[in-house]
Amino acid sequence: MSTARDIRALSRAQIQEYFQSIGEPKFRATQVYEWLWQKGAKDFDQMTNLSLSLREKLKAEFVINHIRVDEMQRSSDGTIKNAVQLYDGLVVESVLIPTDNRITACISSQVGCSLDCNFCATARLKRMQNLNPEEIYDQVVAIQNEAESFFGRPLTNIVFMGMGEPLMNYNNVIAAIDKITSPDGLGMSPRRITVSTVGLSKMIRKLADEDPKFKLALSLHSARDEVRDQIMSINLKNPVADLISACQYWYEKTKSKVTLEYVVWRDINDKPEDIKALVDFCKKVPTKVNLIEYNPIDDGMFQQADFAAVEAYQQALQAIGTVATVRRSRGKDIDAACGQLANKNELLSES
Repeated sequence: MSTARDIRALSRAQIQEYFQSIGEPKFRATQVYEWLWQKGAKDFDQMTNLSLSLREKLKAEFVINHIRVDEMQRSSDGTIKNAVQLYDGLVVESVLIPTDNRITACISSQVGCSLDCNFCATARLKRMQNLNPEEIYDQVVAIQNEAESFFGRPLTNIVFMGMGEPLMNYNNVIAAIDKITSPDGLGMSPRRITVSTVGLSKMIRKLADEDPKFKLALSLHSARDEVRDQIMSINLKNPVADLISACQYWYEKTKSKVTLEYVVWRDINDKPEDIKALVDFCKKVPTKVNLIEYNPIDDGMFQQADFAAVEAYQQALQAIGTVATVRRSRGKDIDAACGQLANKNELLSES
């Protein structure tokens, strides 16, 4: 088994120390760092401003454990879903979502998820592993390349709304965002990045204390504990009152509104009392709301509510001055619900 180290796990200073130890000038570290983090190099042979002999030395000492797109599905609406294979063989998902004025990358932060949200396909993947910063970064590079290849346009936005709970992989997600936004990396504006959480109150506060420049989204789906307890077990330890307090704290620290992600399901959260609870939540916290059309994962209890219920939500929120946008589901003709494609690949690997 190879003992070579992944060079991307090293800091610029550590790469510099390596080059000095083999008698090479310090600027070699800058050259390699640019190849790794600005250009997304997957192989040392791509580093054409290094001599062949130096590239061979690097290959003997290091590896670049990059991801690869194992399967790609393209929807009739332009959405592209990737099954991404990590270097250890595990699979996560990323999605390219095109609209007229932007291209968004929806990326994963974990393999599977330990949080049992009943409506989410990812929750059916029992295995869980945190992605390292490089694996998160690579998903963005892959979608950036697809945006250029298929649409001739640059990637404009990133949302951490794929597989996993980003705030349960806190350090690696923050490190990845640093690489994505750094001038030494991809140089994207942090204002175009949104981190979504199911609602870990303590971690929302921790994040707020670090003065982040990116945006926060909360996957809420009900502002009533008796409903949210049933569909998202995390609510048992993070009840709605705690989420309100954490979101208030976030706004006080960052002056950035929290985006509430909210799916309306038939016979689950489509009643007048559900609407009232969300309105009361939004009266206490500066927010904007995305009312999301559900992409079903099976024929079970979670089915899209009638549009009249969605409109009732939108009108009630707009009446108190809260921006409420109805988001149509994308990729209905492919396995575009979070976790569907990875579930399919896992079933195939087991068969």
